[in-house]
Amino acid sequence: MLHETIWERSPIKASCLAALSFALAAVPTPAQVTTSQYDNSRTGATLTEKRLTPQNVNPKTFGKLGAFKVDGAVYAQPLLVPAVEIPGKGTHDFLFVATEHDSVYAFDATRPGDSPLWHVNFLDKTRGTVPVSADDAQCPFLRPEIGVTSTPVIDLKTGTLYVLARTKLRHRVGDDEYFQHLHALAITTGVEKFGGPKLISASAPGKGDDTAKGQIAFDPLRENPRASLLLANSALYLTWASSCDVDPYHGWVMAYDPQTLAQRAVLNVSPDGFEAGIWLSDTGPAADAEGNIYVPTGNGTVDAGSGGRDYSDTVLKLDGSSLAIRDYFTPHDQDRISKADSDVGASGPLLLPDQPGPHRHLLLQPTKDSTIYVMDRDHMGKFQRDRAAMATRFVIPVVVNGRVYFGARGEIAVYGLLK
Repeated sequence: MLHETIWERSPIKASCLAALSFALAAVPTPAQVTTSQYDNSRTGATLTEKRLTPQNVNPKTFGKLGAFKVDGAVYAQPLLVPAVEIPGKGTHDFLFVATEHDSVYAFDATRPGDSPLWHVNFLDKTRGTVPVSADDAQCPFLRPEIGVTSTPVIDLKTGTLYVLARTKLRHRVGDDEYFQHLHALAITTGVEKFGGPKLISASAPGKGDDTAKGQIAFDPLRENPRASLLLANSALYLTWASSCDVDPYHGWVMAYDPQTLAQRAVLNVSPDGFEAGIWLSDTGPAADAEGNIYVPTGNGTVDAGSGGRDYSDTVLKLDGSSLAIRDYFTPHDQDRISKADSDVGASGPLLLPDQPGPHRHLLLQPTKDSTIYVMDRDHMGKFQRDRAAMATRFVIPVVVNGRVYFGARGEIAVYGLLK
């Protein structure tokens, strides 16, 4: 089954989450979905799906069975863990849904219309804790409120669901306060684990926009976590961009210990400049088998080619332990791309399976500039002119059976070996 990316342009609205399925005989337990786009390569396809076929996906046997009621808009991809046993409550196929009202729900995926197995909300009305509003963020894209936007990730070894949430503390007198917290929830109960939640805070040395005075502090209001969380290398990775390019902001990458929630490493990708946000639509950073993390960035300042530390409109290859930059690719016309607001990192990277020939490890990067970059992950090229171009924008590519599918304007384009 191909993952159909609908969250970026058409979020599921408050009140219900549609449950689509079809009437068939009993079948084996469904495949699990523990991260955005099914895997850390962000391939966008689950090859273990056996229920949906061209024969049974038709108006007679495929249709809406019901709905799950939720309290806010859903931009994060729902996740699924089948056959989870709850002491005293039997075995259930868990469907996890996070909302912009700072809620996380666990439903039985096979029983639309039932009450949730559990529901947690990160707000505290007695203290005046509410979601961040669109007016607070000065951005109408997430309206009326901003809570959980990025897709969570699940660690099956410890039975933990990791969620990044935004909140605001209202004050009757004085300025309101803004927070971001990392939550670690038990998948069977929703109870906080590992001493969570963990307050997100960080700083990095740099000049920034000349007001940083040598040290740039993470801003929980300006920094918007859009990309999904990544669990790899026994670490948890979080990334940030902004809301509607409201300055000042920077692209941030942070690594946390998934069992203590201790912060391990921090990277600011524009420490001596500005912006370079990490957007990635509704997908996330990718990870390879060698422990590298791949993160594309958006518009802003770039001077890495001349020995600087700013990496806007760039695909970064990071060390999974230290977040040190091992390699990178920046288009030769980055200045034009930035001025046109044509982010290289509007979508996320896709790591292809190992290929025959001299370029075994390939990465595809769709952009907002009607361009797809194809690069060798072992030699990313820093500045490289070679590219394959087609009309894409906020697309998420899918790789199946040796072919790559892109949802271009007015068509589904297919790339593969020519016969």
